[in-house]
Amino acid sequence: MVAGHEGFWAEDPAALLRAGSGFVLADQQTDAHPGFDGDKKDGRRALAVGAGILAEQQERLFAASTAGDTRSVLLVLQAMDTAGKGGIVGHVVGAVNPQGVHYTAFKKPTKEELAHDFLWRVRSAVPGAGMIGVFDRSHYEDVLIGKVRSLADAQEIERRYGAINDFETELAASGTSIVKVMLHISSAEQKARLQARLDEPDKHWKYKPGDVDERMLWADYQEAYQAVFDRTSTEAAPWFVVPADRKWYARLAVQHLVIDAIERMNLAWPTADYDVEGEKKRLSAT
Repeated sequence: MVAGHEGFWAEDPAALLRAGSGFVLADQQTDAHPGFDGDKKDGRRALAVGAGILAEQQERLFAASTAGDTRSVLLVLQAMDTAGKGGIVGHVVGAVNPQGVHYTAFKKPTKEELAHDFLWRVRSAVPGAGMIGVFDRSHYEDVLIGKVRSLADAQEIERRYGAINDFETELAASGTSIVKVMLHISSAEQKARLQARLDEPDKHWKYKPGDVDERMLWADYQEAYQAVFDRTSTEAAPWFVVPADRKWYARLAVQHLVIDAIERMNLAWPTADYDVEGEKKRLSAT
């Protein structure tokens, strides 16, 4: 359990949210709040406390890199449209020093990117030492949209699962803690959020007609996500499926997962490579 956050959680959500052996996406509730017994008000209070914890842990991570520690964290966010990826970035990742964050939003591949293997553009975006990397969508688009929209044949999709596992195993072995999150929203909640974007002029910019096109393939995407969990939830990089109908819970759960990943590194503040007492005397003399 995250130090300083124990009083908010009835049970560690990491174990409850992990997509392990026998995991079935269709059986997961989208409006639940596993491990948390409070309501929205309690969740917001816990998120505020967690923001301070995460900021301190991120500073430890960055500070350690100045002393040669090469470790980093990569948060991978996947979801159907409107599930709240932007809210995670703003309310969770936004609580830390932006200098310690490397954010990448993967869009439709460019001609140059399509000329290379699908992981080419991903490799160049992995976080460096001391950084929290964020993938807003990711290499998993190539086995989700790729599968649903038949942009690649079945044999190529299978090859990509294997390539992803090899890539993530390599990344983890090099010192990157990978936190893969699927924000699990219901079809009904997505419809309500899309409707809100149409009803409110200040949200029209968020709406894209293509969102409805993808929505019409809902069942196909759920099947594609199930295949992703079956094939790529590994010991080196497990998947966590976070109920996303309640935005406050999704943000709180992801915050917990990121803090937990950093705390597991057991980071210590770097020791000074100079005479501290001597520097105090020099400073006082100025």
